[in-house]
Parts: sequence; C-alpha cells; structure tokens
Amino acid sequence: MKYIWPIFKREFAGYFATPLAYVFIVIFLLAMGAFTFYVGRFFENNIADLSVFFGYHPWLYLFLVPAISMRLWAEERRTGTMELLLTLPIPLWATVAGKYLAAWAFVAVALALTFPIWITVNYLGDPDNGVIVASYVGSLLMAGGYLAIGACVSSTTSNQVIAFVVTVVVCFLFTISGAPLVLDVFRAWAPLALVNAVSSFSFLTHFQQIEAGVIDLRDLIYFFSLIALFLAANIVVVDLKKSG
Repeated sequence: MKYIWPIFKREFAGYFATPLAYVFIVIFLLAMGAFTFYVGRFFENNIADLSVFFGYHPWLYLFLVPAISMRLWAEERRTGTMELLLTLPIPLWATVAGKYLAAWAFVAVALALTFPIWITVNYLGDPDNGVIVASYVGSLLMAGGYLAIGACVSSTTSNQVIAFVVTVVVCFLFTISGAPLVLDVFRAWAPLALVNAVSSFSFLTHFQQIEAGVIDLRDLIYFFSLIALFLAANIVVVDLKKSG
C-alpha cells in the first residue's frame, strides 16, 4: 500500500485540478436524472424502488466510463510524462494499481452523488433498501470492470480518441453477450453449455443478479477476475512499451 498510495493521491487530486472532473460529474448526474425521471418515467411507474435508475447504468457507463479511462495512460504518453512516471522508485504493478484505483474512486464519488435519488424514493414510499445497497455495490463493480478494460486499452495508444472508441467497442461486446438478442442467436444452433458460457461473460448477466438483491460469490468472482485480468494485461503492455 505504501507504493500505491503516492500514485493514488497524485491521480485522484489530478482529477479535481482541472474543470474536466466537475464537467464529468455534472454530465453524469444530469444523464442519470434524465434517464431515470424522463426516459424511465420514474414518477409515473408508482413503484418505490430504483430499478429504473439502475437499469440504465450499464448503458450510461458504456460511454461515461471510457471517457475517464481514455486518459489514464494515453495522456501520460502524449505529454511525455510516461518516462518520468516509470522512473519513480515504485513498482510497475503499484503504478498501474494506483492509477486504476484513483479512477475507480473518482467514479465512486460521482455515483455517491446520486444519493438524493435514494432519499427521494424513501420519501415517496417504502423501498427495500437492502436491494438498493446491493445495486450500488453491483453498479460500482460494473464500473470497475469497464475501467479495467479502458485502462488496458489506454496503455496501448497515445491517442485518447482511439482509446475511447476501442474501449466502448470492447465494453459493448462484453455487455451485450448476455442480452436476449445475442443469446437467441446462439440458442438456435449451439449447445446449452456454450450459451451459458457466452452469457457468463456479460456485465448484464452478473449486474442484474446483484441488482435483484442477491450478491452471489460467483458474480463477485466474475467482476474481480475480470478486473485482475485486464490490470495484469495493463502491466504487461506498459512493461513491453517501456522495454521497447
């Protein structure tokens, strides 16, 4: 932790040193509010829960999270600070982990600022707050998965636009692999085991399990394994670029 903390502190403070962080948070909150109250017709549903609110998270994260992750390594490479960062007396794994955790913490701050919606639904009715807490946990884990993919992609290029687009595409593939539209295509010819395997790669499948209030160990293993896998790939890519 003594190696991760300096990187985490540098990165996390960096988000709030520019207007970019505040612009992102405002856009994040406006998008969440618009999709919940206007598109999802929160008040017209007359149901005291946040299923509408959390139902849009996978699709909003698909564009908002890559906007954060695209700069993680691409910006360092573009500005020429990559070499300086990698010459610090800090292990590479700690640098990767510190930058990733700072980005994840920033998303957590933005997500935490949606708490007025939670208060609103408690004011209007008697929701199951245990399910809401589980949904927040699932949402944060899902954002962490998107971020790990984005961090890995960002380390492969100095162009933030390319990092953004590629991350959106990869995250989209992971997300829709559990959608009925995709699974129906596989069900037409593939054995059930393959259909289940495709579904198991999806963010939707695991997030919807947690969103229902069930925090299953298999869903936690999925998210943490995916995060670990892409962070390991992130380390390999940065190490190869450094050697090259």
